[in-house]
Amino acid sequence: MMEYNKLPGTDIDVSKICLGTMTWGRQNSKNEAFEQMDYSLDQGVNFFDTAELYPVPATPDKYADTERIIGNWFTNKKNREKIILATKIAGPGDYTAHIRKTGFRGNSIDDAINASLKRLKTDYIDLYQLHWPERMTNFFGKRGFTYSDDEWEDNFKEILEKLKKNIEKGKIRYVGLSNENPWGFMKFIEYSKFGLPKMITTQNPYSLLNRLFEVGNAEICKRENVGLLAYSPLGFGVLSGKYRNGNLPEKSRLKLFPNLARFSNDNSTKAIDMYYEISKKYNLSLTEMSLAFVNDRPFVTSNIIGATSMNQLKENINSINTKLSKEIISEINLVNEKIPNPAP
Repeated sequence: MMEYNKLPGTDIDVSKICLGTMTWGRQNSKNEAFEQMDYSLDQGVNFFDTAELYPVPATPDKYADTERIIGNWFTNKKNREKIILATKIAGPGDYTAHIRKTGFRGNSIDDAINASLKRLKTDYIDLYQLHWPERMTNFFGKRGFTYSDDEWEDNFKEILEKLKKNIEKGKIRYVGLSNENPWGFMKFIEYSKFGLPKMITTQNPYSLLNRLFEVGNAEICKRENVGLLAYSPLGFGVLSGKYRNGNLPEKSRLKLFPNLARFSNDNSTKAIDMYYEISKKYNLSLTEMSLAFVNDRPFVTSNIIGATSMNQLKENINSINTKLSKEIISEINLVNEKIPNPAP
């Protein structure tokens, strides 16, 4: 049975499983996406996450197709009010130059919100997120911060003022971050103490292969009443075990997009084998154990799952019914001590 958490600092209940959407329009068709949304809602999943960048890999010909699919579903089913909807504005980078080259500056935020609303066929977004920071910092697989000269200028206040105007207009309800580090998270939170909107969540990677969120951001969640929306809880599917022993299934993400190798290094492979043995010992699938671990971390508001088949989706959602014993957690922690965070 689905479980719910409050979106931090609000009276909104969101399911502890959030439906991720980034394959819709590329690996999944519109009809398959509709089937996923129908099933998820039927199972009590009321939280959907998308982005103007999706589907991934991002290309100009597929730009924002995922949002369009969701908008068509809302129109078709007439059930917008049943869903807590999150989307994101893309940050700067070579791979987003086809979207815009202005980051979050100027009219970028206003234009992005208006375009998302149109595609999603709705007049409000429940949670609007910055997909990644504008400044040069460590995210998307970078383990540590590298000193470098970048041209970024502090515009936290300007961003929050833009978001506040959109909240006042009723276009967005709440705001959050994604791929953010403790420094950025706290800078935004401090500004909220002076009449600006509070970033209530950050959407960061978190899994058995990457627990770096626990180092700095987890304490922020506790002290500041904010939450993690955990993405890649199965590490592009490697924590399902389907790639073990050199397997590369047809139509799998790593077969289709070999550049997405963030979770596939030697240490990850060793750790996955060790986690697999724990799951086998306790009669759990590796998927079940991996997702159940994320579901019940105290700083996690919701766990963003993504599936390309209905069987995957059903197993992912069903993980809410799996609770890990202290013994299993202890064994998981031992592996993490031996091979800590092999896939940042």
